[in-house]
Amino acid sequence: MSNGLARAAVRFRPASFVGSFVALLLGAAVIAGCGALLQTGLMAEVTPQRYAHAPVVVAAEPYTSITVVRAEDAETIDAPLPERARVDTALAARVAAVPGVASAVPDQSFPVRQGPGPGASGPARTGQQPLTAGSAAVAGPLVAGRAPAAGEVLLTRQAATEARVRIGDPVALTAPEGTRDYRVSGLAAPSPLGTAVWFEPAEADRLSGHPGRADALLVTPEKGVGAQELAARVEQAVATAAKGRGADAPELQVLTGNDRGMAELPALAAGKTYLIGLGGSFGGVAAMTAVFVVMGTIALAVTQRAREFALLRAIGATPKQIRRTIATEAMMLAPAAGLLGAIPGYALARWWFGELVERGAVPPQVTLSTGVLPVVAAVLLSTLSALGAGRLAARRPAKLRPGQALGEASLTPPGPGRVRIGFGIGFCAAAVSLAAVASQLAGDAAATTALGVVMCFLVGVVLLGPLIARAATTVLGLPLRAAGAPGSLAADNSSANAHRLASAITPLVMVIAFCGTLVFLQSTIREASARNVADAVTADHVLAPADPAGPGLPAGTADRAAALPGVASATGILRTGTVYESMDNLVTATTLGVSGNPANLPEVLDLGVRTGSLAALGTGRDTVALDAGLADNLDVKTGDRVPLRLGDGTHVTPRLVATYTRGLGVGQVLMPRAALAAHVTTPYDTQVLIAAKPGADGAALAGALGKLTPAATVTDAAGYGVQADLAQELGSWANTVMAAVLGGFAAISAANTLVMTVLDRRREVGLLRLSGTTRRQVKGMMRWEALVVAATGLLLGAGIAWTTLLPIARGVTGAGPHIPLVVAAPLAAGAVLLTVLSMGLPTRALLRVRPLEAGAGKQ
Repeated sequence: MSNGLARAAVRFRPASFVGSFVALLLGAAVIAGCGALLQTGLMAEVTPQRYAHAPVVVAAEPYTSITVVRAEDAETIDAPLPERARVDTALAARVAAVPGVASAVPDQSFPVRQGPGPGASGPARTGQQPLTAGSAAVAGPLVAGRAPAAGEVLLTRQAATEARVRIGDPVALTAPEGTRDYRVSGLAAPSPLGTAVWFEPAEADRLSGHPGRADALLVTPEKGVGAQELAARVEQAVATAAKGRGADAPELQVLTGNDRGMAELPALAAGKTYLIGLGGSFGGVAAMTAVFVVMGTIALAVTQRAREFALLRAIGATPKQIRRTIATEAMMLAPAAGLLGAIPGYALARWWFGELVERGAVPPQVTLSTGVLPVVAAVLLSTLSALGAGRLAARRPAKLRPGQALGEASLTPPGPGRVRIGFGIGFCAAAVSLAAVASQLAGDAAATTALGVVMCFLVGVVLLGPLIARAATTVLGLPLRAAGAPGSLAADNSSANAHRLASAITPLVMVIAFCGTLVFLQSTIREASARNVADAVTADHVLAPADPAGPGLPAGTADRAAALPGVASATGILRTGTVYESMDNLVTATTLGVSGNPANLPEVLDLGVRTGSLAALGTGRDTVALDAGLADNLDVKTGDRVPLRLGDGTHVTPRLVATYTRGLGVGQVLMPRAALAAHVTTPYDTQVLIAAKPGADGAALAGALGKLTPAATVTDAAGYGVQADLAQELGSWANTVMAAVLGGFAAISAANTLVMTVLDRRREVGLLRLSGTTRRQVKGMMRWEALVVAATGLLLGAGIAWTTLLPIARGVTGAGPHIPLVVAAPLAAGAVLLTVLSMGLPTRALLRVRPLEAGAGKQ
């Protein structure tokens, strides 16, 4: 009987299930899209290209980790390293001695550019792309000439042609350590590593900026030795060698197959982590939101059919049959909606993934994984949420007494019980506590935690919905009664049907809460960053690479700039990242390595020193200055040792010599450049900040600076702000997309729910028309009710967003939230327009029905 009733209901009354189907489809789309990103992050790998000829590769682990003990269980927390970790080249001899190893060659590569140097003539060729350089010990077969000696260089034929040089000619090359002239000693065949320039081994070691360390060890086996067998032997040798290393040395890994791509492309680790975080944490919140909306929509649909289920009880249907009927309806809708929802879900994932690749968050070598698991997850979650919602909603109609079922179904549903009220208050209290925790986190972590705060608030709003709706109608009903008959009708209807009003308000609260929190959190961080940059950067000129994606400026650029007439001081900036522990997590902080005399730093960078002195950075490499907020987070003060991990994972404990207030947007950690240069992927400076002498000719000085190094551009202090904006662009875009996805889903769900509530009022509208109420008055009543719903949703959503943002904004920026009117006004107007249209359009459809037919209603 139950299955037949369910099939008949879906077949002959499809309109009753459209709202539930739409909610299930949209929820499945969001879950499938996020699931595809998560699956890609878990399974991402790249086919090795440069290391394809080496069956076994020894490389440093691209992650750093901590072990956290929670409830007596140890958990390892990993974080990708901001820079490439390297292998000690001395390990090559130990690996080469392993039985079955034919060779173990260190791969030590770095980018170089052709450019003018001492004795070079002609302008810099700024249009050239950087070339990969390395040691002549791993050069390809000679085509002509000989191997390079000191002061010489070996080129591929293509590189020599592009540089317009022949054997014996001088060529100026810019490496991380500076620019100088070399003589071409010979030409070599192209290398499988993609190297185009080779230096004498000692010179390559010096120029790389990380002497004694290589990107990886490339191991080739003797004839007849398999890759897996060789890898096992090499792993034993590496493990033995690791026992004698320091505790701060990076962990090493022995890789074969496609795993070698991780060593070849360290950025893959950060890309995988980003995708896992996006698909996991945001996907989890999105899935909870989808389940939340689906359950609310289905519960509303079941409640609207109370008379139908009451009639079934009156003619003898058992409670079990009622529950089975609703469960069968859910099973008929959910799988189909889940499968159809996977189509727009995958389309969303493809667009999202493409944008991440274009913005540099994910390497272009990675491809989106579109397996069946996200679809299975979408269908499963949709089905479970539909079944759960139907079972909860079926409790009241299933318990109705057969003899009084029709009478009880006509009564207004009772208000929430004490248990429900208690849980609602508990979730709101949990949200406040979580917001306090988020105030101690950095920007990205705070944004992720903010979603959890919003979800707790929303669950509390759902549980307390009828009480909130009744309070809102009581307060807003007073002015409505002064708005004539339509306003009075709207006030009476809203007050008498607070339960129905709560169903309409909740999705609207979601729109405002999600969009407001994510968008205004990012606007707050951006505004504080821009203010800090404007106040901190006091340089007269900023020298920066013309191509932001290029290698940067050689280390000696600042010294050469300082020697120019009219320059008071020049400070090189090496931008990198350091990792620190915070609240059982690993967080990356923007770090600046400064060259030159730190006492001159205030001439180009006024960081707002709070304690100590930046001049003390010049006392040695073992010093650091921190943003005051970060110092408070780490609970350190001037003179203390600060536990940090450099970009390549090296553990250091420098002495804190100063704290400052303008770190956000500029740099949270400040260290001597010499302490960082050997621990970055390529030790090129990001910028050089120049202070001019009083009375210096600015135009002439800018022209002289532009000739210092190829592919460089000269700007003013705004140039630093552009670099800072680029660093935050990805986070800002990601939050905007999150707001668009969650807010858009919630907006469509809100419209869906509003339409369902209005269409369910067919009998009510018909009775109003029969009693003499005009079409205009009915439309006016619905508009006023729409405004009540919009006002309540705006106030609640804004309250949730503000409560979430306030502690987080104060913790991250030290100030309150920054809410641009140009963003807030359209968001509020959109919410009002959404509500008015979602209630107005179905009202017009109801008014097309003749009063007698509408008053009869659905039996």
